[in-house]
Amino acid sequence: MTVDIDVWQQRQVWIDEELEQAEKGGHIISEYVLALFMDMSLAYCAGAWVSVIVMSVTIMDAHFREETMDNNTRTAKLLRDNYEGENIDWLRELRNKYVHHNIDNPVIDTEDCFCLQSKKTEREATTAIRMVIKALFQNPFI
Repeated sequence: MTVDIDVWQQRQVWIDEELEQAEKGGHIISEYVLALFMDMSLAYCAGAWVSVIVMSVTIMDAHFREETMDNNTRTAKLLRDNYEGENIDWLRELRNKYVHHNIDNPVIDTEDCFCLQSKKTEREATTAIRMVIKALFQNPFI
């Protein structure tokens, strides 16, 4: 499966624009979180929607742990306590559907992948990346 270079570039421009709009004031983002974000961005440009959804929660978890210096709180509580937006439980539960496979009710199959996945999954991934950007830039120090 390949993505047309023009589509890739359009997606990268969209991410760059989202970041530019969100960057107000000063922010501290660790190299670890930045590396994960860069990986998620590549997945988004490639159309790997499930990877974006899975990475989104991972990135927010890492970022909030670093902000709060908390290695002990469970992810669900950490996200609820620190994310200043809506739908964080929706995103975490969606991610969990992919990460914790239910053999009686699989959430994805090869048809989803080889059809460049559904528009619904693309919309979910787009929402996920927007939520990550919001999380990374919600607390400026300036």
